[in-house]
Amino acid sequence: MVVDIIFLFGGEHIFVRVQDCNVFFRTQQSMVYATIDGLKLDKVGVIKEHPDLKDREDWKLEAINRFKIKMKELKTENERAKYVIKDLSNSNYIPQYLQVGGFRKVKL
Repeated sequence: MVVDIIFLFGGEHIFVRVQDCNVFFRTQQSMVYATIDGLKLDKVGVIKEHPDLKDREDWKLEAINRFKIKMKELKTENERAKYVIKDLSNSNYIPQYLQVGGFRKVKL
C-alpha cells in the first residue's frame, strides 16, 4: 500500500510518499521522488530532535540512520505516515492532504 501526504512549507507544496518501510520526498517542481539521503537537513532542527548529535561531525548521517530505523520499527504504512506527519509538523510543515492507496485525498 502507498500513502501520500501533501504538506505546505513556506508557500511550497511538499509531497511525501510512504511505501513499505521507505519514505520518499519531492517538491512541486520536481517530478522525481528522492529518499531522505538526498534531502538537505537543517542542523538546528536535527539538534532539537536529537540533542546528543550537537557536537558530532556525522550528525546528518546519524539523523538519517535513526529515521530509517524508526521507519522499520513501525509496523504499517499508516503508522509511518502518522509519524512523518507528527515529525514534520514539529518543523513547521503544515499537513494538507492524505491519500491512501488510490482512494480520494482527505483534507487534514
